[in-house]
Amino acid sequence: MTTTSTRSPRLSQWVAFLVFSTITMGSVIEVINSKNENENQSKSAQNWSLFCSITTFLVTLTIVSMHLHPIASILIVGTKIEGGITILLSIFWVATVSVVTDSRRGLAVDEFGAVANGNLYYFSWAGFLCSITLLVNYLRHVFHVDVAGELRSRSARLTTWSGLLATSLVVMGSSANFYDAMCGGDDDTGKCSRAVFGIVLGAMATLAALAIVGMKIATANAPFLVEAGMAFMLVTLFGFGVAFITSEKGPGAPL
Repeated sequence: MTTTSTRSPRLSQWVAFLVFSTITMGSVIEVINSKNENENQSKSAQNWSLFCSITTFLVTLTIVSMHLHPIASILIVGTKIEGGITILLSIFWVATVSVVTDSRRGLAVDEFGAVANGNLYYFSWAGFLCSITLLVNYLRHVFHVDVAGELRSRSARLTTWSGLLATSLVVMGSSANFYDAMCGGDDDTGKCSRAVFGIVLGAMATLAALAIVGMKIATANAPFLVEAGMAFMLVTLFGFGVAFITSEKGPGAPL
């Protein structure tokens, strides 16, 4: 058991990636088969999602098989080949998630932003997170680079602010996507105004979190009053934002 663990430090992650890509591939094929032949506007998105999931399936299946073979594992585990593959797959899945979750493409979500295919939506996100985890694990194992650990040691709450930065970008991007897809005419339901609020909220939170993260990285600290003031402001804004955006009449209601 010890030998297998030493030889294959990322085997469990590659197996998980194989499972996620398999489910995503099957879901994409299901979506393509259910589409009307006259619907060509999302054809490129379908092709990309299918290409990415099939490629990932074949690559991960090959790597898992090599991990299990004592001789073949020497050619892949901890080598530049594995590193290059993890970088390439990470790029693939960044693009895949952005395409699959775009309401204008009609793949995992419908035109109203509601999840239409749960397997495709959630497992494409799972594949993306798995690709990032693999990349981080590879860098930590091969180059002894622990970026997250080094940054955490520099300042308190840096990880929390970094998480807020990432989620704020998602809020801003999702609200903008909804506005582009659904707004432009009369807004009788008020969803478009709430989408604008989501864009503004996401942008403000992104700038605030980016400023705090920048100060913590540059100086290993941030002025207490500035950090506390921004935290209080964001708690208040997100308190209204959650109720405003995810209510029955909000753009986030379908999710």
